[in-house]
Amino acid sequence: MYRTYSSATDISFCFIFAPEDSVNSPANVIAAANMATSFKTILFDPELSAKLESELRVERDTRDSDTLPSALQNYLDSSPFKLEDKPGQEEVALTRKFGDESIRITFSIADLNNMDQDDADQFGEDPALSDEEAADAAATNVQSGGGNTKGSINQGRTKGGNFAVAPEDSIAPSDRADGSYEDPNSGEGEQEPSFPARLNVLITKAGKGALQLDVTAQDGEVLIENVYYFKKPELADAKTAELDWSRRNLYTGPPFGNLDEDLQVLLERYLNERGIDTALALWVPEYIDWKEQREYISWLSNVKTFVDA
Repeated sequence: MYRTYSSATDISFCFIFAPEDSVNSPANVIAAANMATSFKTILFDPELSAKLESELRVERDTRDSDTLPSALQNYLDSSPFKLEDKPGQEEVALTRKFGDESIRITFSIADLNNMDQDDADQFGEDPALSDEEAADAAATNVQSGGGNTKGSINQGRTKGGNFAVAPEDSIAPSDRADGSYEDPNSGEGEQEPSFPARLNVLITKAGKGALQLDVTAQDGEVLIENVYYFKKPELADAKTAELDWSRRNLYTGPPFGNLDEDLQVLLERYLNERGIDTALALWVPEYIDWKEQREYISWLSNVKTFVDA
């Protein structure tokens, strides 16, 4: 018995009875080949392919993800930091030299997708937004499934759905004519907060060890959470189980909030002098949002290519 399929919903069965000695006859071989071809046809899902194409169209229409917005590029052009960003990877790095110090800042677009539901509600997300509502909202600056639209500020896609854009946030830094950033606290009315972007700051000196700082960048503020010191810089970014084990038993310093207030202020100034400042804190969430949009479009395209193959 073999089966032939004319479509995903039209399935017919054809029975062939043949003597045992004719199983390998040319006719049966051809019949088996036709069966395989028909079976391959049923594996293609036109509805899924069409939906992926629709999502791609929406995402490409809401933002040109291949071109870095002018405000983001202007920051890189005027900043001492060099950008390291490999397509297809979540982590991004900024590096620079400061005297005899080597500074490396890393952050990830996973922060945007890993926000839990409480965080999503805080930043204005409506997880109940339906596909129809999302499609209608695309024309009014609501993101459908991917990163935020070109008209929003520091709001991106999370795992639950979409962000609406408040009227006061209708002009993104990347769309301002002068490419400048606007102080989120300078406008009138209530502003939507940006999502908190976590930064890992590593400052090393040859032969003198390393400082590692856990930092959050949000709404133009650089918030230090922890400061660690390592005599061996490789322990700061332990890439092997052995190094990770060696690091676990080290005393690396108290929580930042437990430090003397004057010491906290001086450590914040220490970072500011090295370019880890308000401009960077505004730029990182914007860049995460732009990169996440680009990676999402690439993901959609790759999935569609696989489904259609």
